[in-house]
Amino acid sequence: MMAIFPCLVEEIRKTHEKDVSWNEPSLLYLDPRTKQSETEVQKIMHLQEIANQLPDAFTDTKRVTKSHIPAANAPARVEIPNKQAGNNIAQESQSVLKRGVHWFKGKKSRVFKRKGTEKNSDHDENVLDGTQDIKTSPEEEMNDMNKEMSINYSQTNILWDRNEIGDIDEIFSYSVASDIMGGDDDPEPKSVIDCQNRPDWDKWKDAMQAELNSLNKRKVFGPIVTTPRDVKPVGCRWIFVQKRNEKNEVTRYKARLVAQGFSQRPGIDYEETYSPVMDAITFRYLISLAVSKNLEMRLMDVVTAYLYGSIDNDIYMKIPEGFKIPESLSSKPKEMYSIKLQRSLYGLKQSGRMWYNRLSDYLISKGYKSNLICPCVFIKKTTSGFVIIAVYVDDLNIIGTNKEINEVVMHLKEEFEMKDLGKTKYCLGLQIEHMPNGILVHQSNYTKTVLKRFNMDKAKSLSTPMVGRSLNVDNDSFRPCEEGEDVLGPEVPYLSAIGDLMYLTNCTRPDISFAVNLFARFSSSPIKRHWNGIKHIFRYLRGSTDLGLFYSNNSKQGLVGYADAGYLSDPHKARSQTGYVFLNGGTAISWRSQKQTLVATSSNHAEVIALHDDSRECVWLRSMTQLIVTSCGLSIKKSPTIIYEDNAACVAQIKEGYIKSDRTKHIPPRYFVYTQDLIKDNQIEMKYVQSSNNSADLFTKALPTSVFKKHVHAIGMRHVQKT
Repeated sequence: MMAIFPCLVEEIRKTHEKDVSWNEPSLLYLDPRTKQSETEVQKIMHLQEIANQLPDAFTDTKRVTKSHIPAANAPARVEIPNKQAGNNIAQESQSVLKRGVHWFKGKKSRVFKRKGTEKNSDHDENVLDGTQDIKTSPEEEMNDMNKEMSINYSQTNILWDRNEIGDIDEIFSYSVASDIMGGDDDPEPKSVIDCQNRPDWDKWKDAMQAELNSLNKRKVFGPIVTTPRDVKPVGCRWIFVQKRNEKNEVTRYKARLVAQGFSQRPGIDYEETYSPVMDAITFRYLISLAVSKNLEMRLMDVVTAYLYGSIDNDIYMKIPEGFKIPESLSSKPKEMYSIKLQRSLYGLKQSGRMWYNRLSDYLISKGYKSNLICPCVFIKKTTSGFVIIAVYVDDLNIIGTNKEINEVVMHLKEEFEMKDLGKTKYCLGLQIEHMPNGILVHQSNYTKTVLKRFNMDKAKSLSTPMVGRSLNVDNDSFRPCEEGEDVLGPEVPYLSAIGDLMYLTNCTRPDISFAVNLFARFSSSPIKRHWNGIKHIFRYLRGSTDLGLFYSNNSKQGLVGYADAGYLSDPHKARSQTGYVFLNGGTAISWRSQKQTLVATSSNHAEVIALHDDSRECVWLRSMTQLIVTSCGLSIKKSPTIIYEDNAACVAQIKEGYIKSDRTKHIPPRYFVYTQDLIKDNQIEMKYVQSSNNSADLFTKALPTSVFKKHVHAIGMRHVQKT
């Protein structure tokens, strides 16, 4: 039986309660109409009246009270007098038009929230026969404005909180990128029940069985025992992942039994948790080294890597789903028993560190060497050459000649269960194209996925990631939110967009660094102007999805740096922008675009600060590169690293020493002394370069199309079809 309700308009009042006429269904004798059902209908009418008056009535769940009409006595039709329906419907259409409707991912939602208008005293009416007031405190309103739905909210129910996240960092961007790489077209199941309701249940079932077999093979589980009185066992759950290749095709169904390590207590259940991983800069340098020395790259994956680590504390875990309990223990409830873990398990706080210690000890015992500067790079010099193992958790990139790589693979397979994935083509979300004249590293598949998620995959492409800024501060389209402006509501995934763009710029897209850094500043209170800027970046990516970093084997250029500063890049807070980039073999391996924390009083002051930051990065890069080269037994030139700067006065001051004058006496000496000491130690050398040839200009300001393309080409970025 179905109830049909005509459009309820704003003019309905409680005076209409007695005018309701019923078309009773034929099943009335089974469930006769009662006073309760009439009351329920009146509640729905009253709630509809409130819904027509409050724009947020159905977007804010706190303001909606659910009602239920029993199905058996539901009316076939409710007829309500509608004297001014035409006028009211027109008024309602106009009110909807004024609010503004935004279509995002096929869902109709309100985009903007007006500051100070969230709480409307005119609508603080009693609901449900006048017995309950629906009110929202200012604190709750602010919390709602600071919450933002993730782009796959319908599957995960995850809300990002701007107050908790604060500064946008690499961890946040990586978490957002992981959600994006998972894919919404074929969402991964969240529980065993979800797996059972899917057509590919057989594959997930096999993956679960394979995981249990691995756990038994590694002897992770001890005996099932009665949980000790003073012990709170750790929970567990199943995690399901579809492993994909560089073409975004599903290659394997993977199930993991993960412990809920958030319930572990520091000092009792674990001691140390830090586990180093290889950073993106080191990985890019190793790629450039492999290209210049004509070496091969092979990717190995450790099967159930965390299960090899030992445990330094006694940990009990609840009985996992799908685990069989012996018949001798089936007489008591399952909750009374737990499993004592003998080895580390995914999800435990110390699992990552235990696995790294296990792998590190084995490689060192085989003659490999590591260093505190890059603890995840293991190098072994042999009589015929050298071999490098770059470790990122359970992914091992092996660099060397074919003979040496085969020997390493043989030794690793003797100790661990490994999967040989062949030549490195897809690692950590990066697509690696091996070509006769070099290697191209790009993220075209990931970029296409991002554009599709934000409905920008068919947008018109643009030639630059952002438009030029207005010299008039009041007309600057990138100024912060002002009083009275509409703040984007949680329906617009601003933080999610910033997160996946930062993942791109940190890995393979330095060309969007400045634009992303600029819009990340407005994460706490983004408005429509800022969202339009984000869409501008998407349109630029739409026309350059296959753009990446090309490491050529023809270049003999070593490590070179460029530094620049954008004076008053943020004129609203009187802050300048630091930008630098380091090239190895003519292609970028390290870059940064960041707003300065100190207020610069002149362009010279801003350039000195930028050179200071550039010099600090140069010290680490020289240490990292020299350590790898010397450990491999390769010859290295003991020459200073050249850093180019386009401010002649700044170059002269740094070279000649700290100059005390009216224009520089206020600059803290540490910005001069540190860089000057590096010059005296013959570690760096300052040289002047024209602004038109300074590649770091790309990271400090919005540039015209011709200049922008020139600098993008200068740092080694190429399209797939043009390499």
